[in-house]
Amino acid sequence: MDKKLRVRFWILVFIVAISGFSQGMLLPLIAIIFEGDGVSSSLNGLNAAGLYIGILLISPFMEYPLRKYGYKPVIIIGGLLVATSLLLFPLWKSFWFWFILRLLIGIGDHALHFSTQTWITSFSPERNRGRNISIYGLFFGIGFAVGPLMTPLVHISESLPFIISSLFCFIAWGFVFFLDNEQPQQTIAVQSLKGTFHRFYDVSTYAWIAFIPPFSYGFLESSINGSFPVYAVRMGIEVSSVSLLLTSFAVGAIIFQLPLGMLSDRYGRRNILMIILFCGFILFSSAAVFEQNVNILMLLLFLAGMAVGSTFSLGISYMTDLTPTQLLPTGNLLCGVAFSLGSLIGPYAGGLFIQYIQSLSFFAVISGMMLINFTIIAYFGCHKMSKQSFHS
Repeated sequence: MDKKLRVRFWILVFIVAISGFSQGMLLPLIAIIFEGDGVSSSLNGLNAAGLYIGILLISPFMEYPLRKYGYKPVIIIGGLLVATSLLLFPLWKSFWFWFILRLLIGIGDHALHFSTQTWITSFSPERNRGRNISIYGLFFGIGFAVGPLMTPLVHISESLPFIISSLFCFIAWGFVFFLDNEQPQQTIAVQSLKGTFHRFYDVSTYAWIAFIPPFSYGFLESSINGSFPVYAVRMGIEVSSVSLLLTSFAVGAIIFQLPLGMLSDRYGRRNILMIILFCGFILFSSAAVFEQNVNILMLLLFLAGMAVGSTFSLGISYMTDLTPTQLLPTGNLLCGVAFSLGSLIGPYAGGLFIQYIQSLSFFAVISGMMLINFTIIAYFGCHKMSKQSFHS
């Protein structure tokens, strides 16, 4: 990449890192606040789902403004919505007010991620695509790893973590104004909601298998960060230890994000995805056995992060391999939808599991999901890129 593209790439990566920070903070922070207030685990999970409901609600309407106005305006609006919503949390502590704010953050985050992902995949050369998307995922993971460390600040002031996160988001938002706007490839018209759903179908025929990893990661991330803190506190684990457990998983994902992306460029996305999903199944099954030992659990979550922390970025790269260039915005949109569906199901299913099933470990749900997704990709996945001709 030339100098201009490198500057653009790193600004987009920085924005995503701050977004990861705010998300990594928000899930465990609100889960622990609500648990302390006596909110049930199922309602706790429902509130966490607000962010992903927002993503799903806005998804069908995202492609039109991106194609018409370009990447920069969509990122600016999304970033402003996230930063402002975070600042409003201390204004009124109410279950439904916070639910609405999380829904708005979901809309803003999706606008931000959809635009940055599509922009990066559009200007990344094929030989470095896995590496670039992995760097994108790596910095999101760094932010996500630091986020939970803000949780102990709740003992100083419940407002403080929200204010700090909002401040960081406004700083990152300011960098967007230094970018020159661009628009996606305009070989297809976007004139109606019906046309958008038609492209959803077209992309699904090429790359439906690539939506499994984002779904898997959404379920995993939201259930670990939204439901596991409740499960851990009920087992008697200290809040500070819960933060370290969440961070150990995120740090593991950071360490192996780039190597796995480069390996997928060399050995194929499907092969790497099969290996990491099966490793995830083994490691989370082991976590179910050793969950009472915090030190062993921390090690297992660290290794699990190394294994499966790249499933989202690898899924995006896999989708890009399989999808015609002019349909990449739609493909990125559907990756976000798949991630959101997994994220929506994760915390609520986790909350119901914690509330009604005490005889089985929380980690058994995650290990079972990993095994199912491994089986689907092993049986249906494509070995090679299979882009076909496309006519709008």
